[in-house]
Order: sequence, then C-alpha cells, then structure tokens
Amino acid sequence: MAGEAEKQEGKGFTVQDRRRFSPETGEAREVSEEAKGFTMPGGGEGTGESQSKTQASYESLPEINFSTFIISLSTQALMHLGEVANPLSGKSETDIPVAKQMIDILGMLQEKTRSNLDADEERLIEDVLFDLRMKYVEAVKKK
Repeated sequence: MAGEAEKQEGKGFTVQDRRRFSPETGEAREVSEEAKGFTMPGGGEGTGESQSKTQASYESLPEINFSTFIISLSTQALMHLGEVANPLSGKSETDIPVAKQMIDILGMLQEKTRSNLDADEERLIEDVLFDLRMKYVEAVKKK
C-alpha cells in the first residue's frame, strides 16, 4: 500500500494553504512565492498570471449556441474523415468508425430537435449532414 501512495504522489495536483491569515491565531501571515503557484494535473506549474491568460482565452471564445455546436461536431467528423488536420498533431488522420459515430450523433440531434429549430438552424444541420455523409461515402470507397 505504501508503494501505491508513493506512485500516486507524483500525479494529480497539490493543494497549498494560501490564506492571508493563520488559521490558528488569526494573525496576518506572509505567503511565500512558492505558495502563490499551484501544480496542475500532470505536473504543470500554474500562477496567477497564467490563470489570467487562461481566463482571457475563455472570454474570447465564441458564444455557444446550436449552430456553433453543430459546426463543432461537424469539424470533429471532418477531422476523423481526414479532411481537416488534427490540431494536436498537425497531421490528417482517418478514423472512419469515429467519423461515422459523429455523423450519427448529428443525425440523432436532427431527429430530436425536429420542429424545435428555426429555419436557419434546420438548413444548417441538413446541409452539414448531407456534406458529411457524402464525404463519408467517399472515404469508405477509398479504403
């Protein structure tokens, strides 16, 4: 058991007391530079500065609505069809079963949202599904 605890000690995150006041006495205390940072899962170091950068990047993301959600899922399907490069590796990778699953998810969303969408959203999902299904057929023929 002790060996397991030692293995897990290097993973995850570290919690450090960054309170300005001592919990025992209630008096103000000085926080060390080391205590100001925190350890991210996987061992990355974070600081207040990187937190503000991350927060700023979240604030710059587009508003999520049905259309952006559909575009996001279709982009993932295109990536798995090899039409769009994987943003992590920069390479075009093909994974036909995962692409089919993404297309099926979009089809399910179309069925479940039928008559609850406005005309633009309905047209978007129809067009996206048509294009993805055609690209899927082409990808299967290539294999």
